[in-house]
Amino acid sequence: MATVIKADFHWNFDPLTAKGLEPGGRVQQAIDNAVIRYSIPYVPFETGTLATSPYRASPPGGGQVIYDTPYARYLYYGMVMGPNIPVFEDDSGVPARFFSPPGQKKHLTGKALKYNQDTNPEAGPFWFERMKAAHLQDIVEEANRVANS
Repeated sequence: MATVIKADFHWNFDPLTAKGLEPGGRVQQAIDNAVIRYSIPYVPFETGTLATSPYRASPPGGGQVIYDTPYARYLYYGMVMGPNIPVFEDDSGVPARFFSPPGQKKHLTGKALKYNQDTNPEAGPFWFERMKAAHLQDIVEEANRVANS
């Protein structure tokens, strides 16, 4: 008479989870953090609020980097909005600032914004695309290191 052995195996091993590749896992978190970190030199920086806002607004491992300030979109696309009425504060003939009257719909003027580059010499529009062109391989290497650690 033969002996029959019946065995059920249940593996609790997911190769994606083991490498940290699951959604929101440690690889995605590393990618998100690297994108934020490498982007900072490209983001306009006066007080640092815009450049550091993703650390507050982006859920770790969410796969999105969110710049959560009222002016983020305006600075990202880098186009002056109007109407712009000059405000003169002295007799120099040079406007000190501009304002748009309340209630009037703003429109693109076709003029590019000028960015202060004292703190971040690379500051300007489309900072994610410019950062990615310079650092995509660095981000991929960081993700590989995390996945293989």
